[in-house]
Amino acid sequence: MSEQHYDFPTEVISLPSEGKGYPESNPLSKGTIEIKYMTAKEEEILASQNLIKKGVVLDKLFESIIVDRNINPNDILVGDKNAIMLATRILAYGPQYEIEVYNSMDEKETIEIDLSKVKTKDIDTSLLKADNRYQFTTPSGHKLVVKLLTHGDEQKIEEEIKALSKFNKSGVSAELTTRYRYIILEVDGKSDTKSIVDFINNKFITRDTRAFREYIKNISPDVLMEYEYEDPESGEKEVRPIPMGVGFFYPSL
Repeated sequence: MSEQHYDFPTEVISLPSEGKGYPESNPLSKGTIEIKYMTAKEEEILASQNLIKKGVVLDKLFESIIVDRNINPNDILVGDKNAIMLATRILAYGPQYEIEVYNSMDEKETIEIDLSKVKTKDIDTSLLKADNRYQFTTPSGHKLVVKLLTHGDEQKIEEEIKALSKFNKSGVSAELTTRYRYIILEVDGKSDTKSIVDFINNKFITRDTRAFREYIKNISPDVLMEYEYEDPESGEKEVRPIPMGVGFFYPSL
């Protein structure tokens, strides 16, 4: 607990980035964040049909549980946000999480996941930069300056994808190229949008995108939202993602 007094229960949690992805002036640079336990206020947010329809209910929940008003939620790296949301859920309802899955016989079954066993991704946090700017050279020789996405970036990306989908007649999602446009800050010394979009659409060849995604993955702090599922019929084991929707935070939904 922090020494500062609040009129509600709080908990201090550690960030996967250890605070190394933020400038020293940012309160997040200390590597921890204080969050509040969910109360009736947060349950009201989760139950809001208006927020659910707009697709922003989890964003509003996230912003509500951060107690330090000096912290801008938009600055928080996506991996740190995931850790905060995981901790929020465990504090509210405990680590047991029931989900419905399908086995190899296409039969539905209910299983229980122990969220307390979710691990922090193992990365070299000394590679993280306070200014969130990283140098990457593609296999074909293009020099990129890139960033790790934040909560604010994710919101903008979702808004753009929704807007683009209204005019998209091809049926092909623009999610991947939109994400690339937010991650890539410079291409071969050029930082204007036109040059970056031209690179993504015309010069970002497959072997480069594969190496690029691997690089971003290796430097991104996060929690491993996955579990091992053993098929009761075949006995085979596989790693599956842990679903994180509204029901993750409001089991009655």
